[in-house]
Amino acid sequence: LGCASVAVGSPVVPLGSAVTASCTIWSKLCRGLEQGKVQITWMLDNEPVAGSQHRGPGGTEVSNLTLPWFNRTQAKLWCWVEWNGTKQRVGMAEIRAGYPPAKPFNLSCVLNLSDYGLTCQWEQGADSHLPTSVALKCARSRAQVVTGCIPQGGRSCCTVPRRLLQLYRQMEIWVSAANALGTAESEHLCIDPMDVAKLDPPALKSIQSIPFQTDCVALVWEVVQSNAHMELQCELRYRAPEDPAWALVTDIVGQAGTTQCCGFLFGMQYHFQMRCRRSSARGYWSEWSLGRNYTTHEKAPTGKLDAWWSTQPAGTGGQLEVQLRWKAPRQREANGQVLGYRITLSPRRRGRDPPTVCNTTHTQCNFSVPAGTRRVYLSAYNAAGESAATEVVLLERKGQPLAGLQTMPGGEHSLWVRWEAPLAPVAAYVLEWQRVSSEPGRCSACWQMERDEAATAALIQDGIEPFQRYNVSVYPLYKDAIGVPIHTAAYSKQKAPSYAPKLHLKSISKSDAELCWDPVPVEMQNGFITSYTIFWANSTAEVSSATVNPSLSSFVIRELKPSTLYKVHIMASTAAGGTNGTTLTLVTTVLDDIEIQFLFLTLGLIFVLLILLLICFQKNGRVKQQFWPSVPDPANSSLGKWVPAELQQEPLQVPGVREPGPATISTVTVLERAVGKQPSARGKEPATETTGTFPAVPQAYVRQEGPGTPGRGRVAAEPCQ
Repeated sequence: LGCASVAVGSPVVPLGSAVTASCTIWSKLCRGLEQGKVQITWMLDNEPVAGSQHRGPGGTEVSNLTLPWFNRTQAKLWCWVEWNGTKQRVGMAEIRAGYPPAKPFNLSCVLNLSDYGLTCQWEQGADSHLPTSVALKCARSRAQVVTGCIPQGGRSCCTVPRRLLQLYRQMEIWVSAANALGTAESEHLCIDPMDVAKLDPPALKSIQSIPFQTDCVALVWEVVQSNAHMELQCELRYRAPEDPAWALVTDIVGQAGTTQCCGFLFGMQYHFQMRCRRSSARGYWSEWSLGRNYTTHEKAPTGKLDAWWSTQPAGTGGQLEVQLRWKAPRQREANGQVLGYRITLSPRRRGRDPPTVCNTTHTQCNFSVPAGTRRVYLSAYNAAGESAATEVVLLERKGQPLAGLQTMPGGEHSLWVRWEAPLAPVAAYVLEWQRVSSEPGRCSACWQMERDEAATAALIQDGIEPFQRYNVSVYPLYKDAIGVPIHTAAYSKQKAPSYAPKLHLKSISKSDAELCWDPVPVEMQNGFITSYTIFWANSTAEVSSATVNPSLSSFVIRELKPSTLYKVHIMASTAAGGTNGTTLTLVTTVLDDIEIQFLFLTLGLIFVLLILLLICFQKNGRVKQQFWPSVPDPANSSLGKWVPAELQQEPLQVPGVREPGPATISTVTVLERAVGKQPSARGKEPATETTGTFPAVPQAYVRQEGPGTPGRGRVAAEPCQ
């Protein structure tokens, strides 16, 4: 409504500097604020900030604000007033902060001869956080500065058109950057645009060997029409497929024509490329031309072949079986593609070819020769001819061995072999190595010869793979014999085994458990097994372990608790780490085998005895008679049934068995004893003689039962005196 205005000291300030602002309110122009008190507040984006308010001239209200540290690259500053209890925005100012533009650097330019436009590029430097205008400035000699081009889309390159350039004369070129806080310029580049021209690449027309049977070639080349009027400086590069780097030929001067190069190998394919620039210029090289391949001519192989052999007597016929191996010649000696190898029993002489015992394209051959043959001759041939024969002397392996041998890794795919030389002079050394495998494969290339008689170390690389074991042997070669080899095993690199062996329970008792396992296959060991570690734990997580020598394949765990569950696993370790195997669960027994056997034996004996006793008691009366003899029943005896005649006339009253009490004598019978007879032995009384005419007093016989006397009792009464 035009009733407020916001003013800032500067809308663009250096980052981190102070910002001042003021907000002025004309109350008369703001409806609803004519009578009320005006309250001014500030907001920086969404943050409230405090200002100082006072009354200004003409009935205005003014609030001043100072931000001592403005650390935002862009922000909006709002002025607010309270109206009807709410805050209303009445004014806004946008503030930006940043840095002066950074100095551009690394300015370089290239003249394109297709349209003669000068393309320049540079690096801008640090971001200023402010809108920055960049332009490429040009100044011709004694001319004013013009803007050559302006980069588009924030890029750091642009092209100056031909009409603004001055060819074959010096020009001054630089980059200018400007924003609200300042300007910056790159280093000025003083160049002749033609000095930075990038030519089109030349074209290779033909390549051929000259003269024949030499290592030189001739190349014919030409340039495009637009470069025909220039003096050029060119370079040629070439390499064979197996070469790691290019060979470079420099200082080829001229517009077009022929150049010769030497030092090429025979029978080798090479790839050629060429590039040019203005002669004596500081400009840029053209791109490399399209490549052209050329194979040099061949000639007969040269040099001697490294050979290695083993012999053994043939079964019959007085023949000697020979296995001969050799190394293919290096490319410098092969002089082309080797077509094959020939082995003869005598050297080739002029006009006469000796008989051939082996003709092969491989680098080994098995053949038979007559017993006593000491020499064979080996040669290689290609399309151009045959090499001179290499004499191979079939020496016996009976010489002095090396004093010592050791290996160490030379890398993931190589091994260093070191040895102690024997006391006898050595002509050469032969190193053999073979990958250790459950199924060994053939390896005809797993050997090499060291012809340096003073050598005590060699690096072997053919067929070496990490985590695989190799058996290495070294033979010293003497003038008249081959030394007995010594051997060692080696790894180029080790790691933890691929897996640990699987545990098997061989036997178990209440306190011991015997475990066994199959060794890890050598292909899966990935290194030398240094130890096996057995871990076992019960249900209370009491973990124990034991380390086992790698040569063993069984182990006995002792001092286990009876009738307890254990979990056991094995770890196989190398110098580079260990691998855990699967877990085996086992439970110890309550008793040992001997205890169980004794218990069953005891129970069996007891059971047999019980059966025997039962059978005896049931079937054999003699046994019963032996243990429980028959006792006569007194009630059935003759004495028990005898009763005196006098007692037969009078019944004897006897109390009931179940009514104990004092004995009652109901009748006393006096029995007369005959004169001269002895009394009964039961009474144990002396005999008594009668006097006068009175008869003898008879003994009383009484049957009495009383308290405390179960059953029947007898009382013999003595005769009265």
